[in-house]
Amino acid sequence: MAVYSMTGYASAQHSPGAASTGQDGGKTATPSAGGSRLGLEIRSVNSRFLDLSFRLGDELRAHEPVLRELITSRIKRGKVEVRANVEGTGNEAVREPTMATLQRLGAVQDTVRTWLPNAPALSVAEILRLASTDSVADVDWAASLHKLATQAVTDLVAAREREGGRLATMLVGHLKQLRTLADQAKPLIPMLVEQQRQRFLERWKEAMAMSEGAVSHEAAQDRAMTEATAFAIRIDVAEELTRLAAHLDEIERLVKKGGEVGKRLDFLIQELHREANTMGSKSSALELTRISVDMKVLIEQMREQVQNIE
Repeated sequence: MAVYSMTGYASAQHSPGAASTGQDGGKTATPSAGGSRLGLEIRSVNSRFLDLSFRLGDELRAHEPVLRELITSRIKRGKVEVRANVEGTGNEAVREPTMATLQRLGAVQDTVRTWLPNAPALSVAEILRLASTDSVADVDWAASLHKLATQAVTDLVAAREREGGRLATMLVGHLKQLRTLADQAKPLIPMLVEQQRQRFLERWKEAMAMSEGAVSHEAAQDRAMTEATAFAIRIDVAEELTRLAAHLDEIERLVKKGGEVGKRLDFLIQELHREANTMGSKSSALELTRISVDMKVLIEQMREQVQNIE
């Protein structure tokens, strides 16, 4: 299963006497609506949940429930905005109104002027505009809108899949780099622990020389070894590296599995950052500090991209 981004865009249009056209150039036959054109756009960005908003023309508002059901069946997360409207194609300005439309406009004008004698008569341009609006309002857009929406949602899902594929490739590359850094840190751990033991023993010898026998040799040595062991435990990052490796394996498994993995990936990225940060705070060597910083840079880059995954 693929990894899907929450970022995407798709659009589709239907012009009279033509087939609907989407972003991929595919065409779907739809009924003609005279001198008008139906256009639909869907765009999405990242969000914690599925957040739908609709901006529909007056002729299309009744179809919002159908559009909502179609989108929720294909998309699970993201802020999705749907725009749809009916526009003129430019030909309706010269299209001759029907006799029934002219009779209706004339009757309405006579009624208005009965009550408002000073009202101006309708101009030719106003008659053509009202006749065009009237013809659009009489069209049942249900079939055309459903086909356009189905096409646009399919294109949107495909766009989100392509973007998700790029994000997955980036994540896999960063996982490889993090494993390389972890491999660089592992050999440093026993060396750093041994260095700290040696420093404590040296301090113990100095303290014994200054005490001039005031403290027994055995008691001082036991105390020094206890302190050295406790400090070595505090600076040992082997446990953090083990947990970090486990998180990396789980992230890679989720990326390969695909589907709705964004929330789990976001949680694992937080855990990765926690382990890298602990490594840095425990570090007693410049090289281990550098590795921790490099890890946190990579993890932060992963966090930014994971927040776009569905």
